[in-house]
Order: sequence, then C-alpha cells, then structure tokens
Amino acid sequence: MKRPLILVTNDDGITAPGLRHLIRYMKEIGDVVVVAPDSPQSGMGHAITIDSTLYSKQVIIDKADGAPLEYSCSGTPADCVKLGLQEILDRRPDLCVSGINHGANHSINVIYSGTMSAAIEAGIEGIPAIGFSLCDYSWKADFNPCEPWIKRIVRQALENGIPEGTVLNVNIPKTEKPLKGIRVCRQARANWREQFDKRTSPTGKQYYWLSGEFELLDTGTDTDVHALEQGYVSVVPTQFDMTAHHAMSQLNRWKLND
Repeated sequence: MKRPLILVTNDDGITAPGLRHLIRYMKEIGDVVVVAPDSPQSGMGHAITIDSTLYSKQVIIDKADGAPLEYSCSGTPADCVKLGLQEILDRRPDLCVSGINHGANHSINVIYSGTMSAAIEAGIEGIPAIGFSLCDYSWKADFNPCEPWIKRIVRQALENGIPEGTVLNVNIPKTEKPLKGIRVCRQARANWREQFDKRTSPTGKQYYWLSGEFELLDTGTDTDVHALEQGYVSVVPTQFDMTAHHAMSQLNRWKLND
C-alpha cells in the first residue's frame, strides 16, 4: 500500500530538537516533507507575510540515507504550510503535523501558538492536522517519552480520520513518572495576568519587556490543564470556526433593525 504523505512543520525553527524528533517519528509512518521556519517564530499566532518578500530553500540537515526533503522558509508557521501546499509538495498530503513545540499550548495558549496556527492553516485547507507540544520550554528537553503517544495518535488519525473542521491540539506533560494515558478534553478557561517591565536601554531609550503569570480560572476535571496535571496526554479537538453559536439567539433579540 502507498505510504501516507505527511507534511511536518513547527514554530521553533527547522533546527529545533522537537522538530527533529517529530520528523524521526513520522518517517516510520509515512513519507515526510518538512517545511519549517528558518528562525524561531513562537507566539506568532496565525500571522502571514503579506507586505514583504517570502523566501524558501531546500536544506540538508539530516544526511542519513532516507532523509526527507526539507525546506526552510523565511516566513511564519502559517506561511510554511501555505507554501508547502501550494508550491513545494507534488501531491496533497494525507496529514500535517506541527511541533513538537518546546512549551505548553494548552488552554488560552492555543490563541497565540504558532505551532497550532500551522496545524489550523492545514485544517482550513481541508488537510487533517495535529499540533504537538511538550510542556517543557527547555531547548534540551527530553522528547523521548513523547514518541509512543505521538505515534499512537497519528496512526489513529490516519486510520479513522479527524472530524471535518477540526484540528487536534495535543499536549504532553513534563514528568519523570510514566504517562498514564490519553484523555480527550476541553480547553481550560484560563488567562495570562500580564505586565510590562519598563526599562531603559544603554542609549537612554525606554523599552518594555512583557512578562506575566498563568492564571487558571477553571476547576473542571475535564480540561486539558487538569489532564496534564494528572499525568495524562491531553487531546483537545479545536475548531477554526470561531462563531459563538450560543450567543446568536441573544443577539437576535437586540433591536438592531428598529
């Protein structure tokens, strides 16, 4: 049988350890083509390049036999997927995977995530897509515990399909204990309590450095944050139709046309 074609991307850059691990896992499942940013693009959300030039070139990072085709892109994670689908791949991929992100993309973080935006861009184009994140921000994070869980989720996605209009947001906890399993969850209600640290440069100019603390506003036991705290891999089905359907009936009661 023909092996599935898997488009691999990320937001931490083409040399990021998380991406290199994900490529290795996917090579065991299908034929892999990599299109990833040439530099870190964390927190870019769904930004795309529209007012400057966009560059892409083939690169050789893995020199082993059977290494996949790899392309670096000067743009954002969403740019990488657009370029991969429209200019680089010679056929439609069966799956797009993004990651493995260095750091959590649970709860509200999904809004800012370049990792998930790459997956969502593929989803918008009708490509089944999954974003993977490890809850460890270290560049030297241990990604090895992720392998069996990522492979299991990818194989199930290829076998069963992902519901239309849905992208999977997968987070893997950082823990020294064996992971307990996988839980399908809802996105936890949370926020960032942010503040700007006002500083002065050596030349006397004022600038700001964003910092903040994660604030969990949800006590539910069916959330991604709770699953991760309990030692489970969280899987949140995420939709890119942002319509608040539950609010439409209330808004229709407003006197908008009187």
